[in-house]
Amino acid sequence: MERIDKLRQMLAVSPDDSFLNHAMAMELLGQGADKEARSVLETLLGRDPGYVGSYYQLARLLEKMGERAEALEWYEKGFKAAQKAGDRHAMNELRMAWDELLDE
Repeated sequence: MERIDKLRQMLAVSPDDSFLNHAMAMELLGQGADKEARSVLETLLGRDPGYVGSYYQLARLLEKMGERAEALEWYEKGFKAAQKAGDRHAMNELRMAWDELLDE
């Protein structure tokens, strides 16, 4: 059984599990299902804005999709969420990605 099928089964039992949703989004990205991955990440962050790692992934995906303004927005939201959580590593990563995108 593929990982994505296992994740779907687990999500059927625990649909609001942020870790499982993030893992599903990463699997979808790996399969090139960008639109579905975007939807999963946006839903996850709407429900759990403290799940800091998903901000970077969503913003990167939006960059890839050519949606620069939205990517900048999500980097900024992620930076604020990381700051609130006291996650300095994520803050730096999000800030650097935001800066790089601004410089393009």
